[in-house]
Formats: sequence, structure tokens, C-alpha cells
Amino acid sequence: MEIFVERSFLDKNIQSISENLNFNISFKKPSNTSFLQYGLNGLSFVKDLNNSQQILHVDFSKGSLGWRIKRAQHEINIKKALGKSKDQMLIFDATAGLLSDTMIFLSLGHKVIALEQSKIIYSLVQDAIFRCTNYDELFKNLEFHNADSIDFYRQKKIKSDVIYLDPMYPDSKKNAKRSGAMEVIKSILEIENFSAEAENILDEFRLLNYQKIILKRPLKSKKIIVILIIKY
Repeated sequence: MEIFVERSFLDKNIQSISENLNFNISFKKPSNTSFLQYGLNGLSFVKDLNNSQQILHVDFSKGSLGWRIKRAQHEINIKKALGKSKDQMLIFDATAGLLSDTMIFLSLGHKVIALEQSKIIYSLVQDAIFRCTNYDELFKNLEFHNADSIDFYRQKKIKSDVIYLDPMYPDSKKNAKRSGAMEVIKSILEIENFSAEAENILDEFRLLNYQKIILKRPLKSKKIIVILIIKY
């Protein structure tokens, strides 16, 4: 895969991204394959250049995520799942993705260790963090790693207050149409030979030491939060 960069935007940031991904930088825009592009707004993944719904770009300041971050105190389901506590918690987000829920945890005053297995998605999010200056104080409480979450949790002997899981589940027959972002994320995982669905991740974490696991999963097209608790 290539990273299309207009010459005027070639900088150390994209050179570092290119080295980490082992992708070549091209000054000629690809026409018929998926590619990364880097410009004024930072890094994007392009599945279909002619369809804006097939371009994935992460920006914490805009869109629905920006709105959620500003209204974090209104995230009733997440707050209820975390439980009533005035103390700062350490949350292990094992399926961080685009950091959508991680940013809510940070906005609520908690510390987060977030894991994303995909190098491409990790790079998109890291670039968004690099460009974002609005949430410097929040990011001080974030550790973001590109690694397998099970291996990382086991090797580092993490003792978090919460393990948070939001895996991608197979589409139901009643809700087979994915959102544009989910469609692109699935294609990225396929490119990197990762499974988009991770139904067994809960069982794997339950074999490890933990205090609380929060599993976020779709049920009848709605997001339901399930809590499992065990003492160390």
C-alpha cells in the first residue's frame, strides 16, 4: 500500500508514519486501489476516492465524536456501567478502534490504557492526536499502544479497575447494512488479515485476573452494556 502525499505537505510526521507502516510515499495519487493520503487535514484512509463515505479520517474536534466529548457528562450508559465513584479509575480499553469511547472516559476524568491491533487504524488515530491541541490535558491520562490487547494485558500484568470491550460483531439479518466508517474499518482489518469480529475476546479476558469487565454489544440494533464483576 502507498501513502499519497502532495509534495508541499511532506514532513517528518508522515515520514515517520511511512517508516512505521513500511508503506512507500507516492507523489502520484493511486487511481484504483485503497491507499492512505496525507495533506492539510492530516492522514486519511481512502477505500474509494469517489465516495466520501469510503474515506476514513479521524478528528476529535468535529462531528458526532466532538459532540459526545463536549457532552461526556450526558453519557448515561457509560457512567452507569463504570459505577458510582468519585475516584479516578484506570480503564483498559482492549478494543480502542478510533478512541470513540476512550475519549469519553478521559473526559470523565479517568486514565486509560488503550490498545489497537491494526497498524493502519493506530496510525490514523495517532495522527489525529498529533494534530489535536484542544485536548492536551486529556491526553496526559492516555497510553495508546499498537498491540494485541490480550498479550499486552498478560505481559504487562495490568491491574485496571475496568476492562472495556467493544468488539465488532457480525451483522444481524435485520441490520446488515454497515455505516460507512464501519465498512472502511472492516476493509482495513481485511487488508491486515485481522478478524473484524471478536466474539471470543470476552472469554479470553475472563481467563485472566480482572476486577470488572464491561462488554458493549449490539442487541436488536441498540447498544447494550453488560457488566461482569469478579474480585482479584
